[in-house]
Amino acid sequence: MFAGFLLQVVSRYIFNQPIGWTFELCVVAYIWIVFWSSAFLLKERDHVAFNVIYLASPPGVQRWFLMIGFGFLLAAFAASLPMTIDFVTFMAIDRTPLLRLRFDWVFAVYILFMLAVIYRCAHALLRVLGPRWRETVEKGGGSETLL
Repeated sequence: MFAGFLLQVVSRYIFNQPIGWTFELCVVAYIWIVFWSSAFLLKERDHVAFNVIYLASPPGVQRWFLMIGFGFLLAAFAASLPMTIDFVTFMAIDRTPLLRLRFDWVFAVYILFMLAVIYRCAHALLRVLGPRWRETVEKGGGSETLL
């Protein structure tokens, strides 16, 4: 992505000959980098969290917050997965304007992202529902100790 960006800057401002495909390359690379890193590289504590009420609550209430939160995310992502797969596969009928990449390949990483979120939510929900939930919640980390 960075190399494509540099190539565009050099070609546009030094040689006064802009290259169109470098922008498209940067956009596709950005999509893949964001969803790949969000799905597989970032830990839960690396995400932004608004947890003031959660942290001020006793462990039993924290458990309920986690069960509701992870249950809602799991249900929402699982329910939308079939339609998302259908739409991404439908996008195979079109290609990007310059690089001629099929749109289903460009956005296939979103399906991987959804599968990772579903797995992480299910794993966390099972830990909160398990017999050792209090240890998990009381480690002081809340949801980041779950994933």
